[in-house]
Amino acid sequence: MEKLRLIPCMNFRKRQRRKREDKKQERMPPGNRDAGQTRLKAVWKKWGNFKTGTSLQPQAISYDTYRLTIKEWIMSAAAGLGCCGAAAYTFYRSGRVFLFLSPLGLLYPFYYKKELCKKRKERLKSEFKEGVLILAASLSAGYSIENALSASVTELNMLYGPQGMLAVEFADMARQIGLNRTAEQAFESFAERSGIEEIRSFVQVLTVAKRSGGELVSIMSRTADSIRDKIQVHEEIRTMTASRRLEQRIMNLLPFFIILYIDMTSPGFFDLMYTTATGCFLMTGCLVIYVTAIWLSGRILDIGIS
Repeated sequence: MEKLRLIPCMNFRKRQRRKREDKKQERMPPGNRDAGQTRLKAVWKKWGNFKTGTSLQPQAISYDTYRLTIKEWIMSAAAGLGCCGAAAYTFYRSGRVFLFLSPLGLLYPFYYKKELCKKRKERLKSEFKEGVLILAASLSAGYSIENALSASVTELNMLYGPQGMLAVEFADMARQIGLNRTAEQAFESFAERSGIEEIRSFVQVLTVAKRSGGELVSIMSRTADSIRDKIQVHEEIRTMTASRRLEQRIMNLLPFFIILYIDMTSPGFFDLMYTTATGCFLMTGCLVIYVTAIWLSGRILDIGIS
């Protein structure tokens, strides 16, 4: 009976508490009513986009390094542990081997970071191929180098959007020039941070031509055409090897499917390989050969232009 008496009392207290909270919300200004939800969304966004390091302003970006977000760290570490688990199950059927290999899986984010850095530089190089042509065309139209930069930003925004890497860099260089920094200094800073040889070559030619007072327009046009052709050849090679890269990924997964297929269709076929010392030694050799083949195939397909 006492419990039944307490239930209406508790419900009454809950209703009173809700009324007080509703009144507080009504008293708050419209812009602050959703402050709690906005704060939570901001924290979640920061958690998803937070990168270990300092400022992410365009002038602070170094394209030779990549800082993973917390989300990317977790996803890549989970992928590394998943690969270790698949290898331990397929080649050993042992949880102890998984625990032994798990530190290697936790190192995968560092490899993943290098791959993302490489992809970002490839994207920047592809955008620079178009940006350097736009810049050369603006110079041919009679613009100064400072005005050509501002005009190029508009064109790049139309091609890649406001968040395009080269559009952001050109806009930042135009801002620096507006703050009385020379165009040579702005371009040299960008070339140093890019870590791309084509961009460094272009900036060197630009700096020499501007300081020597030579035929800037003709020199820049020839340099732009040369750099564009070099980048285009590199992109064509990557396009030609795209099918081979797909074949490589399929071949990398094929041994797992073969072993699992045999294990499902003929149970116990690999028991000797998992229960004897000789079998474990042979499976270890197979794993070493498999990892070496993956590494060699990646090196073969990683073709660059000197």
